[in-house]
Amino acid sequence: MATQTPVPAAIDQTTETAPRRLVFEVLQDWISTTDHKKIGMLYIGYSLVFLVIAGFEAVLMRIQLAFPNNHAVSPQAFNRLFTMHGTTMVFFVGMPILFGFGNYLVPLMIGARDMAFPRLNAFSFWISAFGGLLLYFSYIGGDGMYGAGSAPDVGWWAYAPLTAHAFSPGHSTDYWTLAVFLSGIGSVGTALNIVTTIISMRCPGMTMNRLPLLAWLYLSMSLLTFVAVGPLSAAQIMLMLDRYLGSHFFDAQAGGSAVLWMHFFWIFGHPEVYVLVMPAFGFASEIIPVFSRKAIFGYTAMVAASIGICFVSLSVWAHHMFTVGLGPAGNAFFTLSTMAIGVPTGIKIFNWLATIWGGKVHFTTAMLFAVAFLFQFMLAGLTGIMLSVAPLDWQLGGSYFVVAHFHFVLVGAILFMIFAAFYYWYPKMTGRLLNEKIGKWHFWIFLIGFHLCFDLMHIPGMLGMPRRIYTYEADRGWFLLNFLVSTGAGIQTIGTLIFVYNMVWSYFKGEIAGPDPWDAWTLEWATASPPPAYNFATTPSVASRRPLWDLKHPEDTDGQYE
Repeated sequence: MATQTPVPAAIDQTTETAPRRLVFEVLQDWISTTDHKKIGMLYIGYSLVFLVIAGFEAVLMRIQLAFPNNHAVSPQAFNRLFTMHGTTMVFFVGMPILFGFGNYLVPLMIGARDMAFPRLNAFSFWISAFGGLLLYFSYIGGDGMYGAGSAPDVGWWAYAPLTAHAFSPGHSTDYWTLAVFLSGIGSVGTALNIVTTIISMRCPGMTMNRLPLLAWLYLSMSLLTFVAVGPLSAAQIMLMLDRYLGSHFFDAQAGGSAVLWMHFFWIFGHPEVYVLVMPAFGFASEIIPVFSRKAIFGYTAMVAASIGICFVSLSVWAHHMFTVGLGPAGNAFFTLSTMAIGVPTGIKIFNWLATIWGGKVHFTTAMLFAVAFLFQFMLAGLTGIMLSVAPLDWQLGGSYFVVAHFHFVLVGAILFMIFAAFYYWYPKMTGRLLNEKIGKWHFWIFLIGFHLCFDLMHIPGMLGMPRRIYTYEADRGWFLLNFLVSTGAGIQTIGTLIFVYNMVWSYFKGEIAGPDPWDAWTLEWATASPPPAYNFATTPSVASRRPLWDLKHPEDTDGQYE
């Protein structure tokens, strides 16, 4: 009797294709998603990749500057590293990662189920991501004048006339222009979404006077983005017209003005600092009260200070241009406005310290980063006030003192609060807590490296070391300081690697967080960790500024929180 032979091949084929189909479906889900939480995590993951790349570029520059007459990289390669590091950190790390947190948290905090325009939200992310990829494609797809590719080498500000065809032949500058232009489109789209969501999609009972401070800061940041990004995009369009259609906006020999580019760029560039730092203020305003076990001190003053920063920040751009010859009246105006912006910022620092004062402070890793932020941002503000004095800025404006100042803001304030935000909201995004012991190692190592690097960086600036320098002679007296600065950069790299390890390890083996591990009081902690696709099973309703806390602690409710 004939027997039927089994056909294992068909079963094997099904078994082999099932995992592939699953992987394909997961990728398709993430690529086509309009869920604000997934888009927020895409922003964050994308930014972390570029943070690693930009950090590697910074380490290469610091290796080059660690020793006099060093030749670790060529001058041309150094200019490219310098340009790519600055551009990446501002446009493809700072803005995307902060927009990522905003995407994830704002709808949850105001009791909404998604952003106002989900498809625009997805479009904004993907066009921004394409801009970053386009920028780095220049390494392999440039004009080929210096090897296989030609990355931009005109600095992250791309001053005219460096960007003219005569001084920047080929397509390297075009990659920079198009990449940043696309990033601007994505930023404006996301800002529009955040503003519309906050204004029109708050849950019942959430008046503007009960809005979480993080949402207020994202509203301020988004409104400022509208105003700041437009001039930069206009300047990029004019630059492309100069390069390819024969216009002369920035050609001084044909009646244009190189200073015009500086005005357009810094009308964007200085408000951009506040675009980046306002979410950091928001993180501090949520984390410090929770771990101080006190409501924020001076809620109304904090909101007013945020709005004040928005307005005043639009009038300070030309303090970057003291040395170009604006004249006494221009220098005086921008000196006064630069000093004035310290007032609303000082109000915020005072309110954060008053919140901590007398509280039952829990020094979690998130709180440690927040406390370090307070003092480092205060120091950055003080050196900023120093640079608002025109004669001093005339001396230090082109020196490493300025590099130290703005890294105190970008790293000492913004990056420290981004780390704090990860330790605070990572449980909400993943359902697992980051390891606190590893987190404290991360904090202390990174703190030591930061201060060794950027505290000492002020000194060679005061000794005359220019900010755009490839190498230096041994007799300048800068060697030991630069060596220590580079050592500090290496220590920060170790701290960052510990942070990456903590995130990966905790994702698989971290302690289960539960919906509210911090005993917090804003609405994102009222739902599961991670939240379901719809955020809330029923639309929440609030009656105070801290609805979840009042629900858990009715005995502690009083009118001051209304």
